Amino acid sequence: MSEQPGRIRERLIVLVLLGAIAFNFPILALFAREGQIAGIPLLVIYLFLAWAVFIVATWWIVGRRPRERTTRGQR
Repeated sequence: MSEQPGRIRERLIVLVLLGAIAFNFPILALFAREGQIAGIPLLVIYLFLAWAVFIVATWWIVGRRPRERTTRGQR
């Protein structure tokens, strides 16, 4: 059962909007502080983690495909 292209498009639009919010000033200002974790500034940690989350979310939305059944010996 495949997802409709319209639903994938809607999810990608929401993801882009969330990305625009996540990488914009008000949110970035929350992490632009003096604190560090293991010597790494909080802003850098936030940017890399958020970036990774958006890559995984994009893969999850676009990359999911129904598994095809294969018979023994065939690929």
